[in-house]
Amino acid sequence: MSSRKKVLFITSNAHKVQEIQELVAAESRAITIEHLDYNCPELQLDTVEEVARESATYIRDRIAIKQPFFLEDSGLHIPALNGFPGPFSAFVFRTIGNEGILRLMAGQTGEDRTATFKTAVAYCESRTATPLLFVGTVKGRIAETARGTNGFGYDPLFEFRGKTFAEMSREEKNKRSHRSRAFMKFLTHIT
Repeated sequence: MSSRKKVLFITSNAHKVQEIQELVAAESRAITIEHLDYNCPELQLDTVEEVARESATYIRDRIAIKQPFFLEDSGLHIPALNGFPGPFSAFVFRTIGNEGILRLMAGQTGEDRTATFKTAVAYCESRTATPLLFVGTVKGRIAETARGTNGFGYDPLFEFRGKTFAEMSREEKNKRSHRSRAFMKFLTHIT
């Protein structure tokens, strides 16, 4: 009988932990996701891939973690705003929130409201490993108003096939989201 592999998810966002744990359970993977509540310094880099890779390297080099670990960085990219907020999504959300994004999008219609959510998962197998990246994206649009009570962050604004992520159950969101797409690639790799 094989034992379950234990992997540490480093994040200060409990919502992300719930999503990945439910995804692992739904996929019946032989893995246990443990959580370390740690707020990595917010690196200001050009892409979510760079932020995830450099954050994993920072943790690998500075914290005595004795087991495989991963973290992730996500960004909302809006072409009408030249890709903003992109890798600065967490800071922008804390600063202007969903209401600020809606103000910036005032007057934009149709194709001008397209958006892409992207997640990069960075995984370190050991203290000497180079972080491996797993990227997931989903294309949608920015809704005209915030809708829904589920989810977190930009979920009430990001519309996919007529529903915002905040209007979806976590199970429904996990079947469609950028984060689940990146995590599925990661889970396939480690299991």
